[in-house]
Amino acid sequence: MDAKLSPDQGLNITGIGLVSLLGVGLGIAAIIFDVVAGRMPWLATSLTMPLLLCALISAAIGYWVIPWLQALKAGQVIREDGPQAHLKKAGTPTMGGIFFIPVAVVVACVWSGFDSNVLAVSALTLSYGFIGWLDDWQILRRKSNKGISPKMKLILQLSFALVFCLWLMLNQHSNSFDITNIALPLGFSLPLGLLFWPLAGFVLVAESNATNLTDGIDGLAGGTVAIAMLALGVLVAPTSVPLMIFCAAVSGSCLGFLAHNRNPARVFMGDTGSLALGGALAGVALISNSLVALFILSGIFFVETLSVMAQVGYYKATKGPDGKGKRLLKMAPLHHHLELSGWSELQVVAVFYIIAAILALSCFGLSWL
Repeated sequence: MDAKLSPDQGLNITGIGLVSLLGVGLGIAAIIFDVVAGRMPWLATSLTMPLLLCALISAAIGYWVIPWLQALKAGQVIREDGPQAHLKKAGTPTMGGIFFIPVAVVVACVWSGFDSNVLAVSALTLSYGFIGWLDDWQILRRKSNKGISPKMKLILQLSFALVFCLWLMLNQHSNSFDITNIALPLGFSLPLGLLFWPLAGFVLVAESNATNLTDGIDGLAGGTVAIAMLALGVLVAPTSVPLMIFCAAVSGSCLGFLAHNRNPARVFMGDTGSLALGGALAGVALISNSLVALFILSGIFFVETLSVMAQVGYYKATKGPDGKGKRLLKMAPLHHHLELSGWSELQVVAVFYIIAAILALSCFGLSWL
C-alpha cells in the first residue's frame, strides 16, 4: 500500500503564502547581495530595482491580460491520463508567457542601455518564446495536447540556437575571457575549442525543453526559474552588470507572474513562457562562461528530464508480446509521480523551491573556491 501524505503532514501552506515567502526571500537576497557587492539596492545598477520593478509590472499587466485570454477562450487542454485533480483546471487560460516575458525583455534592454549581450539574449528568449507560442496556439486551435510536431519544434530550436551561436562566434573577441574554455571550480578549466559550439547548441535546446517539462504544477516552473535566474545574476554580476540586470528582470517577471499562477492558478505560462525561460537561462550562461553554474542551478530541471527519459526507456525495455511495458514511475515527469503518490501540489512546489534555493547556495559556495 502506498504511503499517503495528509494535509496535516509535512508542509501545509496556501498558494499565496508560498509565493509571498518566495518573493520576500528573493527580495531580501537581492538586497543582501547588492550590499555585499558594494551596490546600493535603490540604484539602477543593482539586482533589487529591476527585480522589484518587473515583479510589479508583470503582476499589474496580468490583471488586464488574463481576462483578455479568457475572452479569446485560450483555455488549457488537460491530459486525461494525468492526475485526476488536474481535470478541474481545464479551461484555465494558457500562453501567460506573452505578458511576463516581454516585460522582462523590455525592462532589461532599456535598463542596460541596450547592451549588445542583453539584446542578444533577449532576442534568443523571444525566439524560443515564439516557438512556444506556435505550440500553444496549435494546441488551442486543435483542442488537444498535440501542438506543432516534435520534429518541427526541434528544427526551430536548433535554428535559433545556430543563429545565437553564430553571434557568439562573431562577438567572442569582445569578452575578457575565452568562452570556449569552460571555467571549472578551483581555478581549473576545460578547453573545448570547436567542440564548444555543438555543446552550446545542445545546452540551448536541452535547457529550454527541461524547463518546459518542469512546467506542470501551479507555480513550479515560475518559482524555480525565479530562484535560478536571480542566482545566475549574482554569479555574472562581477563580469557583466548588464547581464545581471537581465537576470534580475527575468526573475522579477517570474515573481509577478506567480501572483496569478500560484495555486490555484488563474493562468498558465504555457510553452510560450517555459521555452523562453529555458532559452534565457542557457543564453546568459553561454555568454558569461557559466555552464557549470547552469548545470547546478538546473538540477531540478535535469532530474525532471531524466525522469521522463527513464520512464520511456524502462517502458520500452520491458515491453512484452502484447506491446505493453512496465512503468518505472506512476507518471512522468517526477512532479506528477509525487502527486500520484499522495503529495499535494503545494507540497511538491514548496519542496522544489527549497531544493532550488539549496542548489543556488551550492553555486555560490563553488564560486568562492
